[in-house]
Amino acid sequence: MFNPSRDEVRDFLFESWRKYRATEPLTAMESMAVEVIALHPEYHDMLADRERYLENFRDRDYPPEFGETNPFLHLSMHIAIREQVSIDQPVGVRQYHLTLSTKHGDAMDAEHEMMDCLGEMIWQAQRNSTAPDPAIYLNCLKRKTV
Repeated sequence: MFNPSRDEVRDFLFESWRKYRATEPLTAMESMAVEVIALHPEYHDMLADRERYLENFRDRDYPPEFGETNPFLHLSMHIAIREQVSIDQPVGVRQYHLTLSTKHGDAMDAEHEMMDCLGEMIWQAQRNSTAPDPAIYLNCLKRKTV
């Protein structure tokens, strides 16, 4: 199973955006990342200035109590949800995505709502020192689609 570190995820996002801007060929995963990044112009300048980021912010955390969105986590959650939807794993997530996309009129808004559920599942797993439980995720999605 692929379990990248925080720095590997950040490097992947920087490199995907760099390759896109340089019109270099992208892998399928890089293409998915670029699609998500393109929909978030508020992160373009940061991702385009890797050296400044590495010099000033490399070890920066984004604790929720400060009210800042972690751009890397945000983009990664979009990518995770899109990957889940593409293979319908956990089973049913594709239908919840479709239902929420219809409800909001936009897939990205659906994904933003789904992030709450994905985050809840991850938080529960961390809190309880257990593996992520897809039932928590799917039950949360079900509540959002009713």
